[in-house]
Amino acid sequence: MLDQKTIQTIKATVPVLKEHGTTITSRFYELLFKNHPELLNLFNHSNQHKGRQQGALANAVYAAAVHIDRLEEILPAVKQIAHKHRSLGVKPEQYPVVGENLLKAIKDVLGDAATDEILDAWAKAYGVIADVFIQVEDEMYKEAAEQRGGWDDFREFELVRKETESKVITSFYLKPVDGGEIADFTPGQYVSVKVQIPNDPHTHIRQYSLSDTPDKDHYRLSIKREGRVSLHLHDNLKEGDRVLLSAPAGDFTLNTETKRPLVLIGAGVGLTPLVSMLETTLIQTPDREVHYIHASIDGEYQAMGSRILKLVESHEQLKAYFCFEKPSEDDKQNQCFAKEGYIDLPWLETIIPDDADYYICGPEGFMKMAINGLKKLEVPEEQINYEFFGPAIDLSEDKVTVKN
Repeated sequence: MLDQKTIQTIKATVPVLKEHGTTITSRFYELLFKNHPELLNLFNHSNQHKGRQQGALANAVYAAAVHIDRLEEILPAVKQIAHKHRSLGVKPEQYPVVGENLLKAIKDVLGDAATDEILDAWAKAYGVIADVFIQVEDEMYKEAAEQRGGWDDFREFELVRKETESKVITSFYLKPVDGGEIADFTPGQYVSVKVQIPNDPHTHIRQYSLSDTPDKDHYRLSIKREGRVSLHLHDNLKEGDRVLLSAPAGDFTLNTETKRPLVLIGAGVGLTPLVSMLETTLIQTPDREVHYIHASIDGEYQAMGSRILKLVESHEQLKAYFCFEKPSEDDKQNQCFAKEGYIDLPWLETIIPDDADYYICGPEGFMKMAINGLKKLEVPEEQINYEFFGPAIDLSEDKVTVKN
């Protein structure tokens, strides 16, 4: 536990963190990779270049400072980050390295304003916060390893089938090389894929949602062709090739206990966890009303459109609404075609049922529209669930939610 003086000192730094947080975290990553280049194997280099990782870490540090006297309030965010850490293979011995470089970054950015008292307080606070992460992640590693078919680090999988889903999305079917069972997962979860790209000194790890139901002997990843790793998978990975996978992780998961209608709202490749939720619901709770809403450029860019259409035809409890930005004449003849242009709140309000559970996944602007729109319609916050690909940013208009 932290003493009162330390808590007061940390809280006094909140305004400074609000103003200089991203500068501090940018300097932190510079120092971290300079002093420990081996950690480049854990991080998404694209997110580093775009500044998204720096911003996400700044939000997390700010949230920790604000809640330093009641850390239990940010435990959900801690668990979300811990899922990512476990899937990446983050180890307890790496936390002191992070703390050392974070303190150096604070000193470098704030200069004389970072007094010994402030640095000492942050050293103590970081130690407490790191212990929380280590304990949570230790439980997650044990759970991943001890479950039926589970493992705690990375496991070798073979590509057994590769299927084109759209102009930009391909599904990869993967089975374990050792022939053993695979871990179960909850619809909405993801796995980390670790690859070595030719002529690259670093390994690369990316998280991809599981797009199939959890009752198979394989994992299916439906991946959009964008970014260095996905390009490598699309262009170079052939049937019979191998990749390393983490056990399934993530807290964006389907609640199967409620009987409320299920509304799945996605755009682009954001459909991947939603398709898993959709198909699992139709199998496990066939009496539950389901509304599937998806936006894409047109029918050629939309993945699994024909699959969804067949499900609609065979399940009367399922309604699907396709929104195409630039629909072709054929797209307009599709029985699930519902709107030309973009999904917007006035249209969404006309098709969603009362008192439903919502699951949302897609690009940043789309997520902001959907999440804040549902809040304006007074949907309870606990019934709004969403997944953000990469380091999550604040998607709310009032800037309350802080995630990493």
